[in-house]
Amino acid sequence: MGTFLASDGAPRCAWAGSAPEFLDYHDTEWGFPVADDRRLFEKVSLEGFQSGLSWRTILAKRENFRAAFAGFDFHAVADFTDGDVRRLLDDAGIVRHRGKIEAVVNNARRAVELEAEAGSLAAYFWRFEPAPGEVDPPQTVSTSPASVALAKDLRKRGWRFVGPTTAFAFMQAMGLVNDHVTDCSTRDPVRRARRAFTPPR
Repeated sequence: MGTFLASDGAPRCAWAGSAPEFLDYHDTEWGFPVADDRRLFEKVSLEGFQSGLSWRTILAKRENFRAAFAGFDFHAVADFTDGDVRRLLDDAGIVRHRGKIEAVVNNARRAVELEAEAGSLAAYFWRFEPAPGEVDPPQTVSTSPASVALAKDLRKRGWRFVGPTTAFAFMQAMGLVNDHVTDCSTRDPVRRARRAFTPPR
């Protein structure tokens, strides 16, 4: 994938230079390890919405999605009704796709079940952190054995819009994989953050 030189002269992953809003997301969020259940649920939901679309489209609407889905509090979303689905289908600030909206509501209910079983979504998702070197070199694949396993397990539990590619993008973004290219200036900060991070169990 290579790099581009940002205005500060430091190299970043090439994709971070393809849209103005990507650089801050790349530098401050993408790849840093996350243990917050709401953020994890938000990301898996937004990755589902991205299916067939661009991340730029979803990122530009992220605040609207947060407002529409109760800040991605999955306990609240689990209580959404058919009326809420109709409301969201009328919300021009988000992607108005019935199947994806209904998937988020369904997945919120499955998330409540998963939390009761595993203690937290974070404890569950971090079980699927791949072994060192499984994804190497970075950004050369769109799935991995770990993402295939995660997607398979989520689907078995009744989650929707969680295929292996979606699961891998989720793992990249939430820090289960450090997929910054080798020369990217953010790769080392992400690596240090992961070393200081204790995966929830």
